[in-house]
Amino acid sequence: MKIPRSTSRSAPSRLLALLPATALAAGLLAGCSDGGASDAGSTASASASVDPTEQVAESLSKFSYPGEDGRTALELLEQHDPDAQVQGKGENAYVTAIGGREADPETEFWGLYVDDEMAQVGAGSLETKDGETITWKLEEIEK
Repeated sequence: MKIPRSTSRSAPSRLLALLPATALAAGLLAGCSDGGASDAGSTASASASVDPTEQVAESLSKFSYPGEDGRTALELLEQHDPDAQVQGKGENAYVTAIGGREADPETEFWGLYVDDEMAQVGAGSLETKDGETITWKLEEIEK
């Protein structure tokens, strides 16, 4: 009786066929490697970062932009935040909302600062200068 010859490959042929697949898998794994950097460094930097909720809270309560010669703080605010809400016009303008954050009229107001010093005039009167930093901070009304 004649034994039929197996249609499968011999062991050496199968090993040769697996070689490219193994090399490809090793290459993919090496590409995902971080080059020997430990996870401790990335964990440390992540733990040292600011809490995202604090960043959001600060971004909702503070807004800054550079001053420009011959332009008022109000003109620049309206340029940098077209959705800012203002009551009144010009020298009588009163800013009620910045960055989508409306000040509670009973307990808060948007304070205007130039280079970290509170402005002595309103936004419609304050002529800014190149190099100045104009900042709006959500302040609590002292009672």
